[in-house]
Amino acid sequence: MLRTYRVARASGLSGLRGGIPTAPRGTRQLFTKPPQHPAKPKTKSLELRRPDQVRQLSGKPLPRTQSTLLNFGYRTAAWFGSSIAFVGLGFVAFFLYDASTYSSHATNQGDIAISKLALNPRRGGPKNLPILEIFLDDDDDEEKKKHKDKPRLVILGGGWGSVALLKELNPDNYHVTVISPANYFLFTPMLPSATVGTLELKSLVEPIRNIINRVKGHYVRATAEDVDFSSRLVEVSQKDPRGNEVRFYVPYDKLVIAVGSTTNPHGVKGLENCHFLKDINDARQIRNKIIQNLELSCLPTTSDEERKRLLSFVVCGGGPTGVEFAAELFDLLNEDLTLHFPRLLRNEISVHLIQSRDHILNTYDEAVSKYAEDRFSRDQVDVLVNSRVAEVRPESILFTQTGPDGKTTVTKELPMGFCLWSTGVAQAEFCKRISRQLGPAQTNHHALETDTHLRLNGTPLSDVYAIGDCATVQNNVADHIITFVRNLAWKHGQDPEKLELHFSDWRTVAQQVKKRFPQAAAHLKRLDKLFEEYDKDQNGTLDFGELRELLKQIDNKLTSLPATAQRAHQQGQYLAHKFNKLARAAPGLKANEISEGDLDAAVYKAFEYRHLGSLAYIGNSAVFDWGDGWNFSGGLWAVYAWRSIYFTQSVSLRTRVLMAMDWAKRALFGRDLMSF
Repeated sequence: MLRTYRVARASGLSGLRGGIPTAPRGTRQLFTKPPQHPAKPKTKSLELRRPDQVRQLSGKPLPRTQSTLLNFGYRTAAWFGSSIAFVGLGFVAFFLYDASTYSSHATNQGDIAISKLALNPRRGGPKNLPILEIFLDDDDDEEKKKHKDKPRLVILGGGWGSVALLKELNPDNYHVTVISPANYFLFTPMLPSATVGTLELKSLVEPIRNIINRVKGHYVRATAEDVDFSSRLVEVSQKDPRGNEVRFYVPYDKLVIAVGSTTNPHGVKGLENCHFLKDINDARQIRNKIIQNLELSCLPTTSDEERKRLLSFVVCGGGPTGVEFAAELFDLLNEDLTLHFPRLLRNEISVHLIQSRDHILNTYDEAVSKYAEDRFSRDQVDVLVNSRVAEVRPESILFTQTGPDGKTTVTKELPMGFCLWSTGVAQAEFCKRISRQLGPAQTNHHALETDTHLRLNGTPLSDVYAIGDCATVQNNVADHIITFVRNLAWKHGQDPEKLELHFSDWRTVAQQVKKRFPQAAAHLKRLDKLFEEYDKDQNGTLDFGELRELLKQIDNKLTSLPATAQRAHQQGQYLAHKFNKLARAAPGLKANEISEGDLDAAVYKAFEYRHLGSLAYIGNSAVFDWGDGWNFSGGLWAVYAWRSIYFTQSVSLRTRVLMAMDWAKRALFGRDLMSF
């Protein structure tokens, strides 16, 4: 085997190692080396020695002759140039895509097949109204034609519960119709930010039609007025082009009521002088009112007393919405006001937060509430606890405040130029009408009652469900289990009043409670201690009275689920998963002629709410309460964490991009102090 070596050009005569003669200057010479003995190490390169340098002939790169600073400059220039080229290509690609979205020719769909019933619906129902059985777009494409014969799922409302249901529902199982007076979904947790221009209004809304497009559903912009449960018809109303009210029916096989709630007035007079924060229009009106007050305060005709009144902002309610609005308002006045308005206004401004309890954020951990109050105190936000509003007047607010001893009450009047009312939720008029119609099955005056499968009490099983702020899960552990025990006793020919349960029997009853009422599982962890505590006569058994007392105590410990977006979201997801499973089980149930009974319980578990934590923004800082003593608070780093959580929970990529752009715009240019 021959090995060939290439020797570089050399100048002058010099010897090589091993006595190999040197090639003449300016020539190349190939040397052939005979094979070496296997044990002898092989030479990997030859070295040509010159007086001024020695160059190694190998595969390794030559040593750099430039300076470190020059090399760094070259690398930086290359990186910078590559970045510019990459960004430039991105801009070119974007404009090419943007150009492709325009159409220079009119779109003509040709002849479209539409059912006669879609153009002229038949009339019927108790009020002989038009019945919307066929939609205008039911025959638009093959996908929608397949949905015409599917079970009709009608959803009332377009809030958190409805959107969560639509996003998790299998598109092939149901013919979906959403009925709502607003044709958008509103991201309510960030609504206080929109009142002061931190976020734009369009960044918090997503068109309903974009969301239902996934399930090939239909949207009807109307208001639900009534439900005929026997005929399975929803009565809705809308204004025609002339402003006259028209009403019609929408049939359903499954109905989900998710119409939300209204603000609780608490019987206070003068609420027409307040602003509310429930919808996007409320945020727009609040923003205009704040800017209007600031502009009026700058007029030379405004007196000092009037200026102080105009710049007195009052928030009634110390819950998350009220606290976050007060924090956003303070940020606006502290960060943007002095840049565009006279500095005198900053000294005249006052922000007041009125809370009926002894601390704000009363549903949060006490340490979190204390941190928020301290933060507001540092920011000169006046927190008035143990105070109840008596009347809201056009230019002042009247409230009573209880002293530290809890007995003395003082009535105070506070001048105000703006008042936000945010003091809890109340039942919508539609829900009140439904509750009266169902009679004794609905005993709650604040929300529609459902069982643990979210089925509306008093309606046929597996027909009507209610979720979100308009509904509450009924806690009737004692009544349900006592009925279960009575039936068990009668089945065995025993008198329920004389029934005695041993520990093994009590364990069976506890399992039944956990299955039927998942929220009670936290109170049934130590069955032996409960058995021992309520076995009053210490005879090793629980009689009927002792069992009833035990279950009533568990009932009292169960609280209503919070009226939050988190709860509505979980309920919507739960219904979607259950509906998907019911659709898969439908062929088997039909083959076995099973169409009645508790089908929900047969195919799916009861709803169990899992609290994932609460958070609130309190002015360039944020608080987090995860429950069970887990909480933390912080400054700007917590604000970024708060933003990140809501950013990921946003309903679409579109709203995420818009929110990120708004935050960047606030940092670069400040908030927009415009009213429109």
